[in-house]
Amino acid sequence: MSDGIITDSDRDDKSYHFDRHTPDYRFQFEKITEELQQRCPVAWSDTYGGHWVASGSDAVFELARCPYISNDHDVNNERRGYQGITIPAKPIPIRAGILEMDPPEHRVYRNVLNPYLSPAAVKRWEPFIDEVVRASIDEKIEDGRIDFVDDLANITPAVITLAMLGIPLTKWSLYSEPAHALVYTPEDSPEAPKVREQNMQMAMDLLANVAEIRQAPRPGMINALIELRIDGEPAPDIEILGMLTLLIGGGFDTTTALTAHSLEWLGQNPNQRQHLIDERDALLDSATEEFLRFYTPAPGDGRTFTEDVEINGTRFREGERLYISWAMANRDPAVFPEPNKIILDRKGNRHFGFGLGIHRCIGSNLGRTVFKSMLNAVLDRMPDYRCDPEGTTHYETIGVIQGMRHLPATFTPGRPLGPGLDETLYKLQKICDEQELARPITESKESARME
Repeated sequence: MSDGIITDSDRDDKSYHFDRHTPDYRFQFEKITEELQQRCPVAWSDTYGGHWVASGSDAVFELARCPYISNDHDVNNERRGYQGITIPAKPIPIRAGILEMDPPEHRVYRNVLNPYLSPAAVKRWEPFIDEVVRASIDEKIEDGRIDFVDDLANITPAVITLAMLGIPLTKWSLYSEPAHALVYTPEDSPEAPKVREQNMQMAMDLLANVAEIRQAPRPGMINALIELRIDGEPAPDIEILGMLTLLIGGGFDTTTALTAHSLEWLGQNPNQRQHLIDERDALLDSATEEFLRFYTPAPGDGRTFTEDVEINGTRFREGERLYISWAMANRDPAVFPEPNKIILDRKGNRHFGFGLGIHRCIGSNLGRTVFKSMLNAVLDRMPDYRCDPEGTTHYETIGVIQGMRHLPATFTPGRPLGPGLDETLYKLQKICDEQELARPITESKESARME
C-alpha cells in the first residue's frame, strides 16, 4: 500500500486519451498500442469518468495478480459499491458470474464448474464436437459456398455449450444469435429493441430450464449450480442466472471470433495455410496459441482498486477504475518479437489470450478444443477456400469482443460424410441423454461414443 499522498499530478503525468469503444480503436489498434507501451504502459484516460489503462506486458502481469484490485460488481450497493468489469459501468442488475466475484465467493462457484471444464472433462466431448462440426460443414459442402460465421463458427460453440449445461441441443439458435447480437449491436441502434427482446426470450427459456432441472434433475452445469450449497443454503437464483449468462456469453462469441479471424487470415495468406496443412501435426498447437495471442477475442476487463497503493512507481487511489488490456499486452515487443506479425511456429508464446490470475477464463480448454476441431475440418474438407472481402463484416468496435458477423467464402464442392445438422442433433441428444455425457469428470471419465 502507499503511504504517500496521491495527487492529480500522478494522473497528469501519465495522461492518454483512450477510448476502446470507438471504431477508431479497431482501425488504429496497433498504433495506439505502440504509443501507449512506449509512452506510459500504465496510463490515465479521462474517458468514462476517468480510468487507468494497463497495456504493457509487465504492467498487466503485475496488476492482474495484484491483491489490491477487485472484480466485484456490487449491484445492490451492499458492500463498497464497486462496478465490476465493465467500463463504462452499465446499470445491469445482475453480476457476470465468477468474473464479477472476489474470493472467497469466486472460488466456491468456480470449484463447482471445474470438473466440467478441466482438460480431461473436455476431452470426453471431442467425438461429440467433431460430429457437430462434420454435420455443419455437410450442410454446405455440396454448394461450394459457406459463411464461416453463420454456418459453422456460430453453431458448434453454441451446441456444445448447451450440451454441457443440460439444455436441449435443438435450442442452439434461440441462444446463439441473441448472445452475439448483444455484443455487436450499439445501444442506440434501431435494432437494439429487437436484440433486447431476443435476449429476454433467451433468459426466460434459460430460467425455464433451471426450473425443469430443479424439479427433475439431469446432468450438466445447471444441475451442479442448483445443487451447490453455500453455508448450507442453495445459491440464489440471480447468481445462478449470472453464472449461466457468463458461460453462454463466454462459450459462444469468443470461440466464434477466434475461428473467424483465423480463417480470414489463412484465406489471405494461402501459402501459410498450405504450410499449416502440410505440417499440421507440428504446427496446430503453436498456431492455435498464436491466433489466440494475435486476435485475443476478449481483449480486456475492468477492475477497481480497493486501497491507495503504489505499484512500480504508479500511485493509485481506492475506488479508481482500471482497464487491463490482454490484447495490447499480447503485442508487447519486449515479450513477443515482431508482435504485429502472425508466426505459426512462434516459440515461448506466453500470451494472455485467456486472461491471467484467478479470473483466467474457465473455458479455455473447451475453447481450444472447439477451435481446433473447426479449423481441422475446414483445412481437410475445403482447403482451397477463398473468402469474400466484400461480404465480410467485422464488429464495428472491439471494446468487448473482437468479433465478426459474417465471413462468406467459396471452395471446391465436396460430398457430405453423413446426415445433416438437424438429424445429427437429434442423434447427439439421444447420445447425451443415454450416456449422460454432461456428468462431471469426477463421476464419469468415459468419452462420448458416436453409436
